[in-house]
Amino acid sequence: MDEADTGARAFAAARAMVGARFRAQGRSAAHGLDCVGLVAAAYAVAGRSLEVPEGYPLRGWRGERIVAGLERAGFVAAADPLRMGDVALIALAAGQFHLGLLAPGRVVHAHAGLRRVVEAPLDARWLEAARWRLVS
Repeated sequence: MDEADTGARAFAAARAMVGARFRAQGRSAAHGLDCVGLVAAAYAVAGRSLEVPEGYPLRGWRGERIVAGLERAGFVAAADPLRMGDVALIALAAGQFHLGLLAPGRVVHAHAGLRRVVEAPLDARWLEAARWRLVS
Protein backbone atom coordinates (compact mmCIF):
# COMPACT_ATOMS: atom_id res chain seq x y z
CA MET A 1 0.00 0.00 0.00
CA ASP A 2 1.48 3.37 -0.96
CA GLU A 3 1.29 6.71 0.84
CA ALA A 4 -1.19 8.18 -1.67
CA ASP A 5 -3.68 5.37 -0.99
CA THR A 6 -3.18 5.69 2.76
CA GLY A 7 -3.69 9.46 2.58
CA ALA A 8 -6.85 9.09 0.50
CA ARG A 9 -8.23 6.54 2.99
CA ALA A 10 -7.33 8.83 5.90
CA PHE A 11 -9.13 11.77 4.30
CA ALA A 12 -12.20 9.59 3.63
CA ALA A 13 -12.12 8.44 7.26
CA ALA A 14 -11.87 12.05 8.49
CA ARG A 15 -14.78 12.99 6.26
CA ALA A 16 -16.82 10.17 7.84
CA MET A 17 -16.13 11.78 11.25
CA VAL A 18 -17.70 15.12 10.27
CA GLY A 19 -20.22 15.99 12.95
CA ALA A 20 -18.34 14.27 15.79
CA ARG A 21 -18.15 16.54 18.81
CA PHE A 22 -15.04 18.50 19.70
CA ARG A 23 -13.26 17.43 22.87
CA ALA A 24 -9.81 18.60 23.96
CA GLN A 25 -7.42 15.61 23.99
CA GLY A 26 -10.20 13.56 22.34
CA ARG A 27 -9.09 10.46 20.49
CA SER A 28 -12.30 8.85 19.17
CA ALA A 29 -15.25 10.01 17.08
CA ALA A 30 -17.60 8.34 19.58
CA HIS A 31 -16.31 10.39 22.54
CA GLY A 32 -15.00 13.52 20.81
CA LEU A 33 -11.93 14.67 18.91
CA ASP A 34 -9.53 17.56 18.84
CA CYS A 35 -7.39 18.25 15.78
CA VAL A 36 -4.62 15.90 16.90
CA GLY A 37 -7.13 13.18 17.70
CA LEU A 38 -8.83 13.61 14.32
CA VAL A 39 -5.55 13.08 12.45
CA ALA A 40 -4.67 10.06 14.60
CA ALA A 41 -8.15 8.52 14.32
CA ALA A 42 -8.35 9.06 10.55
CA TYR A 43 -4.95 7.48 9.94
CA ALA A 44 -5.82 4.59 12.30
CA VAL A 45 -8.87 3.81 10.15
CA ALA A 46 -6.53 3.97 7.13
CA GLY A 47 -4.31 1.33 8.74
CA ARG A 48 -1.55 3.50 10.24
CA SER A 49 -1.16 3.87 13.99
CA LEU A 50 0.51 7.18 14.87
CA GLU A 51 2.50 8.23 17.92
CA VAL A 52 0.49 11.11 19.37
CA PRO A 53 1.34 13.45 22.24
CA GLU A 54 -0.60 13.44 25.49
CA GLY A 55 -1.39 16.27 27.86
CA TYR A 56 -0.69 19.18 25.52
CA PRO A 57 -2.32 22.58 26.09
CA LEU A 58 -4.64 24.22 23.57
CA ARG A 59 -2.43 27.33 23.62
CA GLY A 60 1.14 28.22 24.38
CA TRP A 61 3.07 25.57 22.46
CA ARG A 62 6.07 26.46 20.38
CA GLY A 63 6.01 25.53 16.71
CA GLU A 64 9.18 23.47 17.11
CA ARG A 65 7.39 21.08 19.49
CA ILE A 66 4.52 20.60 17.02
CA VAL A 67 6.94 19.92 14.16
CA ALA A 68 8.89 17.45 16.32
CA GLY A 69 5.62 15.65 17.14
CA LEU A 70 4.67 15.40 13.47
CA GLU A 71 8.11 14.02 12.65
CA ARG A 72 7.94 11.46 15.48
CA ALA A 73 4.56 10.34 14.11
CA GLY A 74 6.16 9.67 10.70
CA PHE A 75 5.28 12.84 8.78
CA VAL A 76 7.67 14.81 6.57
CA ALA A 77 7.29 18.33 5.20
CA ALA A 78 5.65 18.31 1.74
CA ALA A 79 6.41 20.98 -0.84
CA ASP A 80 5.10 19.21 -3.94
CA PRO A 81 1.45 19.39 -5.08
CA LEU A 82 -1.17 18.61 -2.46
CA ARG A 83 -2.22 14.98 -2.00
CA MET A 84 -5.33 13.72 -0.27
CA GLY A 85 -4.60 13.15 3.39
CA ASP A 86 -1.82 15.72 3.67
CA VAL A 87 -1.93 17.38 7.07
CA ALA A 88 -1.91 21.17 7.24
CA LEU A 89 -0.39 22.94 10.22
CA ILE A 90 -1.61 26.49 10.75
CA ALA A 91 -0.41 28.89 13.43
CA LEU A 92 -3.16 30.85 15.17
CA ALA A 93 -2.93 33.65 17.71
CA ALA A 94 -1.57 33.15 21.24
CA GLY A 95 0.72 30.23 20.37
CA GLN A 96 -2.12 28.04 19.23
CA PHE A 97 -1.58 25.58 16.39
CA HIS A 98 -4.19 23.66 14.45
CA LEU A 99 -4.16 20.61 12.18
CA GLY A 100 -6.49 19.63 9.36
CA LEU A 101 -6.61 16.86 6.76
CA LEU A 102 -6.54 18.11 3.19
CA ALA A 103 -7.91 17.10 -0.18
CA PRO A 104 -7.99 19.23 -3.32
CA GLY A 105 -10.23 22.16 -2.43
CA ARG A 106 -11.34 20.74 0.96
CA VAL A 107 -10.23 20.47 4.59
CA VAL A 108 -11.62 18.42 7.47
CA HIS A 109 -10.73 19.63 10.96
CA ALA A 110 -11.94 19.63 14.56
CA HIS A 111 -13.33 23.14 15.02
CA ALA A 112 -13.14 24.19 18.67
CA GLY A 113 -15.43 27.20 18.15
CA LEU A 114 -18.18 25.16 16.47
CA ARG A 115 -17.54 22.28 18.92
CA ARG A 116 -17.50 19.62 16.18
CA VAL A 117 -15.55 18.16 13.28
CA VAL A 118 -16.32 20.04 10.08
CA GLU A 119 -15.52 19.93 6.38
CA ALA A 120 -14.94 23.22 4.60
CA PRO A 121 -13.51 24.68 1.40
CA LEU A 122 -9.83 25.54 1.55
CA ASP A 123 -9.32 29.21 2.34
CA ALA A 124 -6.11 31.25 2.25
CA ARG A 125 -4.86 30.19 5.68
CA TRP A 126 -5.16 26.48 4.81
CA LEU A 127 -3.64 26.99 1.36
CA GLU A 128 -0.67 28.84 2.86
CA ALA A 129 -0.18 26.41 5.74
CA ALA A 130 2.81 24.14 6.09
CA ARG A 131 1.86 20.69 4.77
CA TRP A 132 2.98 17.37 6.17
CA ARG A 133 2.72 13.93 4.60
CA LEU A 134 2.89 10.52 6.25
CA VAL A 135 5.60 8.31 4.77
CA SER A 136 6.52 4.66 5.22
